Amino acid sequence: MTQAFDETARAAVYRAIHERRDMRHFMSDPVEPEVLRRLLDAAHHAPSVGFMQPWRMVRVTEPTLRLSLHACVERERVLTADALGERSDEFMKLKVEGMLECGELLVMALMDGRERHVFGRRTMPDMDLASVACAIQNMWLAARAEGLGMGWVSLFDVDEVRQLLGMPEGARPVAILCLGHVEAFYPRPMLETEHWAKRLPLSECVFENQWPA
Repeated sequence: MTQAFDETARAAVYRAIHERRDMRHFMSDPVEPEVLRRLLDAAHHAPSVGFMQPWRMVRVTEPTLRLSLHACVERERVLTADALGERSDEFMKLKVEGMLECGELLVMALMDGRERHVFGRRTMPDMDLASVACAIQNMWLAARAEGLGMGWVSLFDVDEVRQLLGMPEGARPVAILCLGHVEAFYPRPMLETEHWAKRLPLSECVFENQWPA
């Protein structure tokens, strides 16, 4: 007896994977509460090492806090441009976030007290971060299926965001997530369209038995 989804369901899963985009252009229409609940629940059902469930999600609803987080990102955007050297001007022309336009702004963070979770992390403590990344991807794919765009913003000073959100010692922000309605999804990843980078061939990322010489 097969455990596979039927053909239509399988196609929907692969479609969400291939059509997911890191969105930076949003409409300001609000996200319906029930849809948001489904997306948060999708994130919460991600796999986690040792079932530690290290993700913590902060929904930002105060306009002044959203502005403060945006200012934090803008400062890091300028510093990143300085660090890029000859690609600085090219980088500054890119739209890297939609924090002021999106219907919902969320901060995905790592929980505090993670040191007590040893299962699966004794030699690989960063598996807590990998688990949070799985939660983000779950939400991203679910958002695409719901017709909503999502963008991952990683340009920020970690300690500054920690302070803005009143995080306890040991907790750490991982991503600022822009979520909301979009006029259209990019046909290809925006950074590919803008010639910043291109997708590697699968053959360059899959090896057999040993790393190639």
